[in-house]
Amino acid sequence: MDIIFSCILWFLSTWIFVLALRSVIARGRKATSGELPPGPTPFPIIGNLLKLGDKPHKSLANLAKIHGPIMRIKLAQVTTIVISSATVAKEILQNHDLSFCNRTVPDALLAKHHDEFSMPWLPVSTAWRNLRKISNSHIFTTQKLDANQSLRREKIQQLLAHVQESCRAETAREFKKLVRGIMEEVGKPNLGDYFPILRKIDLQGIRRRMGIHFGKMLDLFDGMIEQRLKQIQVYGSAVTKDMLDTLLNISEEIDRNQIKHLFLDLFAAGTDTTSSTLEWAMTELIHNQEALSKARLETEQTIGKGNQMEESDISRLPYLQAIVKETFRLHPPVPLLLPRKASSDVEICGYRVPEGAQVLVNVWAIGRDGTTWDDPNSFVPERFLGSDVDVRGQNFELIPFGAGRRICPGGVKPEKMDMDDKFGITLQRAQPLRAVPVAI
Repeated sequence: MDIIFSCILWFLSTWIFVLALRSVIARGRKATSGELPPGPTPFPIIGNLLKLGDKPHKSLANLAKIHGPIMRIKLAQVTTIVISSATVAKEILQNHDLSFCNRTVPDALLAKHHDEFSMPWLPVSTAWRNLRKISNSHIFTTQKLDANQSLRREKIQQLLAHVQESCRAETAREFKKLVRGIMEEVGKPNLGDYFPILRKIDLQGIRRRMGIHFGKMLDLFDGMIEQRLKQIQVYGSAVTKDMLDTLLNISEEIDRNQIKHLFLDLFAAGTDTTSSTLEWAMTELIHNQEALSKARLETEQTIGKGNQMEESDISRLPYLQAIVKETFRLHPPVPLLLPRKASSDVEICGYRVPEGAQVLVNVWAIGRDGTTWDDPNSFVPERFLGSDVDVRGQNFELIPFGAGRRICPGGVKPEKMDMDDKFGITLQRAQPLRAVPVAI
């Protein structure tokens, strides 16, 4: 009995000593490296998870009004720093970009080992640099984009025909459903992201469902590649000269599996963000008839009534460009930029961001910051007329595609229209916009 009692006393005294030592070390660190950013008091175990709600971008924006533009929250076991102003975003994404260039990877992205091939989620490494180089040199160059202009024009005409004829092609609808499903699964709160011990059991089944979605997409791309290779074998070259041909021609730089995962990133991210932005823009224009009339008048005066618009015409349509920027400001396609991770302790605006902390930039909050924008919640494209603000990552009050080295490489009355949104990894309207054709 005495031995047991002595062991217990020894254990407790050791435990108390360790706690005291950690406290001293922590105080010393704070004294030399600054205090952590302010934030709401966390609950035991779950931290501030209950504060997120079903629209984290809005919940975090409201919390930032209380605790400031750089805020600390505890998402279960994950220390998270939330950035809600253009000034602090510049500190993170430009001035200290190297310290925050890696990411915390959601558990859902481990499905099909996608995280090992995905350019948005890979750490800055040789593999990431190779994919980035391929994207910048072979996909998104001005020369390649100009060369594929006729292909984009053809697809736009097909889209217009699809809308005009109310086409009900099941394949296209199934593809959209698949992409939307991927984005929603990634955007769901996943207990495995907050409690690492739960990752192995996939408690919510998110990784399993993502594996199904990814598998279908990868099979689809594999079929496309096989078909194109057979075409090249028969005809000596591909009939079309598109992105797939470009990648197949540099097989020494990127293999078939990497191509499939790259396509998965491009299609999942590119199609959903584009469609959601278009949907929000159309919704805002229907809701703001004066802006719609100005856009129509500018188009008719510049292009001519009934004439087809070309990509080269866009530079002559400043009001249309302002509409797109204002849509990005109010409804950024990704309201919370993909998470960054601090590679070391970094001092930001007088506060210490600890090593390993997850960093979220709330571009939705930045776009509605009353200290930056007049009448921030109103759709006013005119604010961008004569303004040099663009979306290329240099003006931190408008960064829908991020900034720094990890920037993205690219019958209802209006007053009663549902202007609510729902949260995934991209920002969708809660009720999809539906066009109802009427005779005129």
